[in-house]
Amino acid sequence: MSKNQLHEYFDELDDMNEDGQDSARKRISVKRESKRKEVEAKLFIRAQEIAKEFQFTYKAARFEEAWLLDSLTDIYEHQWISDVLRKVKGGKEASVYLCKSGTDMDTPFVAAKIYRPRSLRNLKNDAQYRIGRVDLDADGSALWKEADINAIAKRTTYGEEVRHRSWIAYEFKTLERLFEAGADVPKTYAMEKNAIVMDFVGDETTAAPILNSVNLPASEARELLDRVIRNIDIMLSNNCIHGDLSAYNILYWNGNITLIDFPQIVLPKENPTSWKIFLRDVTRICDYFSSQGVRCDAYKIAADIWTSHGFNIAKRLDPKYLDPDNPSDRKLWEKQK
Repeated sequence: MSKNQLHEYFDELDDMNEDGQDSARKRISVKRESKRKEVEAKLFIRAQEIAKEFQFTYKAARFEEAWLLDSLTDIYEHQWISDVLRKVKGGKEASVYLCKSGTDMDTPFVAAKIYRPRSLRNLKNDAQYRIGRVDLDADGSALWKEADINAIAKRTTYGEEVRHRSWIAYEFKTLERLFEAGADVPKTYAMEKNAIVMDFVGDETTAAPILNSVNLPASEARELLDRVIRNIDIMLSNNCIHGDLSAYNILYWNGNITLIDFPQIVLPKENPTSWKIFLRDVTRICDYFSSQGVRCDAYKIAADIWTSHGFNIAKRLDPKYLDPDNPSDRKLWEKQK
């Protein structure tokens, strides 16, 4: 953004603030727009300062470039990455970028998962996952400041920012713990602000596709189902349920799988709806592998793993925990009728 554009931004803010308003509704609308433009202007100013030292190969749109630079500057300064090469995946909550590793890294490429600015994300539907979870700070430690805890409870602007950081920290700490336990998840390297740096699955020209886009030979499909079940078992051994597991968040590369996307993890010992969420995860996985010619009983698989860890099976899945737009969830509801 040029200096002239920035001046225009602030002129617009001044004009809106000086204009007399005829109604309370219009005043509120203008105030919100004013605040939004002020935040964006500050972000662009900061991005311009950062861009003097950190310029990357990937050509992002203006706003995307601003929050990319803002999110990655600390990671760049710590030499976890040296360049952003291209966008691998865009999503509602986060985008993933292929990055050239920094000088101290022992791998040529890493993935940077950049969470979208909190104003563009929707955490309203995360309540079922957060039951029993202790909110985490930016370092991944349990929140202890009463002011932070109260801000989250009151859903203040600051509280939402703290909750956003906790969401990211849960993904980082979960990946770290599961990788050490031998699960098929990316190795993590750093967490700063809105970003997590982790292993990149693929090569310089091609990112690993999601499993849902792959048609498997019957023999390989059976082996990979067993592998996914092993990972589900490892997660449960570490007091963790993925919470949104399906063939859409499993990567496939050279015959291997990598499970991704863990911010919504569920704690089975603390969450009273954990069996229902666990069964949903297993059912979605079995739906995919059934389409690949593997005969599998989702309920039996889920029940066997669940009870082997000493958990009791709850009543059938309540429809409020199902997604009406998800074909797998619709199938599950039909089976329960």
